[in-house]
Amino acid sequence: MLDTAPRDSLLEVNNIEVIYNHVILVLKGVSLSVPKGGITALLGGNGAGKTTTLKAISNLLASERGEVTKGSIVYRGEAIVDLNPAALVRKGVIQVMEGRHCFEHLTVEENLLTGAYTRRDGAAAIRRDLEMVYEYFPRLKERRKSQAGYTSGGEQQMVAMGRALMSRPETILLDEPSMGLAPQLVEQIFEIVKAVNEGEGVTFLLAEQNTNVALRYAHYGYILENGRVVMDGPAAQLRENPDVKEFYLGMSDEGRKSFRDVRSYRRRKRWLA
Repeated sequence: MLDTAPRDSLLEVNNIEVIYNHVILVLKGVSLSVPKGGITALLGGNGAGKTTTLKAISNLLASERGEVTKGSIVYRGEAIVDLNPAALVRKGVIQVMEGRHCFEHLTVEENLLTGAYTRRDGAAAIRRDLEMVYEYFPRLKERRKSQAGYTSGGEQQMVAMGRALMSRPETILLDEPSMGLAPQLVEQIFEIVKAVNEGEGVTFLLAEQNTNVALRYAHYGYILENGRVVMDGPAAQLRENPDVKEFYLGMSDEGRKSFRDVRSYRRRKRWLA
């Protein structure tokens, strides 16, 4: 693991293990640090442990018979493993789940307003933030009276992100924002992430299989395989790392390689040693 870990950490995950159904070990000593005001990417293939890591942070494991059995998770210096998800939202941490999960029978605008349910700063402030969301997502303003279940996948992803913004979060855990979207829409979603990060100062920890796009927008990245962090570093360095190029970007000095290439497999095993 590289020794250039991010500084001024807002969120610290320290050597956590997660077990499902009391027997299935999914995360095996995962540690990561998320700096305030940054975009941190959690990368890896399907089943690597990215979503489980996010759910461990947001305390959503119990509904799936999962639990953190070792290690600690600290937000702003406070241990949060025992907090319920609602208490964590009040602290400013909110997760945008994989698969978008809109309220299909509600309109786009009604979906957005559900994100402000826990706020107590008045209707005028909520209305201002609704207009702020529409500035970042102009397409949603056009579709605000449409039933969410009849909008496109890209629009539903925007609804889910906009709804999270309506809670006035300090940190957003964003799970697989590119899933099922056309490449052009993926770029659009990541441009919005960048704009919100820079314009509102929202910290992002995003789990993403699309390593190529994620490393162009993130500041720092962690790569997971089989429930372990196998590599981490500044995004610019990871983009140039030959192992990352070969496994995750589909490039190498010898041309495109298969993920199951024997030499690649041996190199990967070296990471896990």
